[in-house]
Amino acid sequence: MEIELFEIRDFLAANHPFDQLPDPILDLLPEKLEVRYFRRETAIPDTGSVNNHLYIVRSGAVELLGQEEELLARLSEGDMFGYRASHRKTQELQRRGTAIEDTLVYQLRATDVDRLCDRHPQFAYFFGPAGSDMLRDAVAGGGQDSSNQLSLMTTRIRDLISRDPIFTSPSATIRETARKMSEERVSSLLVVAQGQLAGIVTDRDLRNRVVAEGLDYDMPIAEIMTFNPTTVDENDFAFEAQLKMARKNVHHLPVVRGKDVRGMLTVTDITKHNTTSAVYLVNDIYKKEKVEEMQQITAKVPKLLQSLAAADATANSAGHVITAITDAITIRLLQLAEEKLGKPPVPYAWLAAGSQARNEQTAKSDQDNCLVMDDNFDPDTHGEYFRELTRYVCDGLDACGYIYCPGEMMAITDKWRQPLQAWKSYFNKWIDQPEPMALMLTCVFFDLRRVHGNVNLFRELREHVLKKTRGNRIFLAHMVGNALKHQPPLGFFRNFVLIRGGEHDQTFDMKHNGIIPIVDLARVYALAAGSEAVNTQHRLSEVAQGGEVTADSARDLSDALEFISFMRIKHQAQQIRNNIEPDNFMSPDDLSHFDRNHLKDAFTVVRTMQNVLGQRYTR
Repeated sequence: MEIELFEIRDFLAANHPFDQLPDPILDLLPEKLEVRYFRRETAIPDTGSVNNHLYIVRSGAVELLGQEEELLARLSEGDMFGYRASHRKTQELQRRGTAIEDTLVYQLRATDVDRLCDRHPQFAYFFGPAGSDMLRDAVAGGGQDSSNQLSLMTTRIRDLISRDPIFTSPSATIRETARKMSEERVSSLLVVAQGQLAGIVTDRDLRNRVVAEGLDYDMPIAEIMTFNPTTVDENDFAFEAQLKMARKNVHHLPVVRGKDVRGMLTVTDITKHNTTSAVYLVNDIYKKEKVEEMQQITAKVPKLLQSLAAADATANSAGHVITAITDAITIRLLQLAEEKLGKPPVPYAWLAAGSQARNEQTAKSDQDNCLVMDDNFDPDTHGEYFRELTRYVCDGLDACGYIYCPGEMMAITDKWRQPLQAWKSYFNKWIDQPEPMALMLTCVFFDLRRVHGNVNLFRELREHVLKKTRGNRIFLAHMVGNALKHQPPLGFFRNFVLIRGGEHDQTFDMKHNGIIPIVDLARVYALAAGSEAVNTQHRLSEVAQGGEVTADSARDLSDALEFISFMRIKHQAQQIRNNIEPDNFMSPDDLSHFDRNHLKDAFTVVRTMQNVLGQRYTR
């Protein structure tokens, strides 16, 4: 009997959360367990509620079913069920287990688990929120700020405003405005008319638009101010303001609350909280005249990712910050190309595709982009200009570390450099004839965002695509079938499914089997709802509000995406620290018990949602 109890004790000690208990408690615990044997196809428990005990599978296999007989999980050795469900804050869940093999389980009374939770917080944490709620708790815990860089992720803009707003009127003269800026010791003024923000004027405006042009100082300031400036809400986070400054290449942002002007936010306000800023990198990019100079800046991106990971930045925030650098490099290359080649003969829009379009880039990204030109484009007259422009930009991106797309989905490729009507024809064919290659292309080109150029070309193309896909169940069913090809790396019994052999032996692919399945699901939801959102988190938020998917399901997917992406960033940051080329392949051996369990929770959420979507469109 002592040998048997010792074996049970060792089994418990090898499984989470029992590994969190002190040895004296573990030594006594086996005596409190009831050992039960269930034959195949029998119910667990055979009497009473599943919530009365914690059930620990010692051998065999169990299916856990929900209130509507839906399959929730298949459990094997070391897995647990029962007690956690009875301790949710929401209404008690009705679940039952069925042995699908001859199964041995250990039963521990709920009252005994309660006592362990009361005395051992680390143990209790495991039994707090259940399922996706527990994953949500892990996401929240993994995204707390602990450095200057990340303080921007949780600091509200209102907390950065150090003084009341300083106004002038559109009729004030340039001289009066300059005098007021000097007296107030500010580098910018808010121009307000009838209580509404009309524009802003900065010291740069006075230098470039007044002094340099020799204008009369008695002219009204309205003649040289910036009309309808980009604004930020006082309740936005500071990092959002940082990204707007980076993308717009501006140093001042009026802060508003609704229609009320609350103040002015400057780069200096941000840098007081953050000394290594993406804004500085972007500002440097716009000053560069050569690709070689931009290479020096993009070489700092891995270090930037490291600092974000070290500070536990959310993956969504990190993706926006990293992508802002890519956008700035792209815009600067386009500016230099136009300086070299002259004014474009017809309007064009440079569009980012894939992860850049979604603002979800990390340390390892290739190029996905395309060019949409005005329908007045003439191949014979204008073709050479745009061939040279796209070659200059794509070659420059490659030199800066954004390697050529292996599938050649880039503007440098003739097929992906077309006038608007040609692009509409592409999408018409892909949507009306969704064969495998078309579905593969839509997974790239349904994620588009304008980076530079004519906004109307992009808007017209986007509206055309959304009109074609909204409610198009036949096409969406094909999209779903294609999306389900990417499955989470989770086996029949919640074990990780690993790559066998080759360079990445005994690892799983965090990108293609973890992140891409969620991206694919969100894309289908967005297309079905006609949503213009491109970022995956934004898509999930919008479709939840529109009813395409339940709010709980969208939130579960959002948390799963955040946790998987967060783990991917940590993995890549560790590789960078070790001077290893960052990749997406992770070994379970490198994960803690906490991370391993929560990754399984995240993958389970994805697999469940894939099954739900697959069944909907199969019907």
